[in-house]
Amino acid sequence: MSPVNNNNNIVDEINPTTTTIPKYKVTVVGSGNWGSVASKLIASNTLKLSSFHDEVKMWVFEETLPSGEKLTDVINTTNENVKYLPGIKLGCNVVADPDLENAVRDANMLVFVTPHQFMEGICKRLIGKIRSDAQAISLIKGMEVKKEGPCMISTLISQQLGVNCCVLMGANIANEIAVEKFSEATVGYRGNREIAENWVQLFSTPYFMVSACQDVEGVELCGTLKNVVAIAAGFVDGLDMGNNTKAAIMRIGLREMKALSKLLFSSVKDNTFFESCGVADLITTCLGGRNRKCAEAFAKNGGKRSFDDLEAEMLQGQKLQGVSTAKEVYEVLKHKGWLEMFPLFTTVHEICTGRLPPTAIVEYSEHTPKLLVGGPTLF
Repeated sequence: MSPVNNNNNIVDEINPTTTTIPKYKVTVVGSGNWGSVASKLIASNTLKLSSFHDEVKMWVFEETLPSGEKLTDVINTTNENVKYLPGIKLGCNVVADPDLENAVRDANMLVFVTPHQFMEGICKRLIGKIRSDAQAISLIKGMEVKKEGPCMISTLISQQLGVNCCVLMGANIANEIAVEKFSEATVGYRGNREIAENWVQLFSTPYFMVSACQDVEGVELCGTLKNVVAIAAGFVDGLDMGNNTKAAIMRIGLREMKALSKLLFSSVKDNTFFESCGVADLITTCLGGRNRKCAEAFAKNGGKRSFDDLEAEMLQGQKLQGVSTAKEVYEVLKHKGWLEMFPLFTTVHEICTGRLPPTAIVEYSEHTPKLLVGGPTLF
């Protein structure tokens, strides 16, 4: 039986007389579509890797299913998230827990994967409740907008909880990874390569290839901003404008993603946009993601049905990130005086809010972007 040391670090006995090493204990904070897939990936590895405890906790926002059963109970009984990832076994070592504080209490590797608009509240609940040696990683695509400017979710986690936070982003449509179709992802880290390699090891499988990139802000902004471009791509699809138009929108969108990222954070690297988190994530989201899907329906209805209605009807409880991110980006651009520098991002928000019709997604290009004198350009 494994002993427990004085500072609550669980250790396993290597040599009964002298040597013990700490093991990593993982909790996934979030249990939606992508959170459930992340738990499946992680659980398959913790069973194989001697440096990790087998058990993976998954915090579940408790819901009552139509059957009257609690979602957490069903997950633990069937080993399946029947609401957000039906038909997929998560792994016998995944344990669903509806108590957030209890779920994170013993973990020293915290994986955050919830809708970005909930993260500030979650962090406030966890202040002082996590281990002092915990490391975190965010799989969340979005940002918080404060009076002083944008705050990336990884920064929010680091500041609120006092932990180092990496990010994982990539061309990752969850349902495809769930059935083990080949995919790849990028771990963004700041200074400690060893910590990044731990995350790479935890997520990597033969069908999910993970690499590390020393550029947290660049990786995270790619994952965030591509959802705005995917909304634009959905408008194009809904209006049957064709593949040439969609390709143009994707190219212009990538250009604006890069320009805004480098304006916000001078440390962002050009090469990051050629990683899975960059151009690959942009492509897959514009071809098959939930943002594209709902934006297509929005355009087909001439903008007469709200995104809230479409989200409720089409996503079975999942959250649409692109519309809220477009609003947040718009607020940043307006505050900075950059609206005319980013006509695609600006137009997406104005279509989403009904100020412009969906057809305006191509009309904006008639206007030449005004560039800051002496400042960065879009090119």
